[in-house]
Amino acid sequence: MKILIRNLDRKTTKEELETLFKEYGNVQSCNIVVDKETGESKGFAFVEMPKSGEAKAAIQNLNYKKLGNESIRVKRAQTKTEEE
Repeated sequence: MKILIRNLDRKTTKEELETLFKEYGNVQSCNIVVDKETGESKGFAFVEMPKSGEAKAAIQNLNYKKLGNESIRVKRAQTKTEEE
């Protein structure tokens, strides 16, 4: 399941985010979205977890959790077909 993490502290690293989600299960991928010109974080990321039960537990437990200087918002990412 693909998970969207918003309101990330701009200094959060991929390793910090991965470690946080690994508490709830296997992390298939972790990508912090960065500005192409500056290379700085845009304040959101995507994490993929193969087992939906683990992903749901991560979403439930990490939504509004303080990470760095921000309270992150965590929810299931919509696929492109769901957005259309």
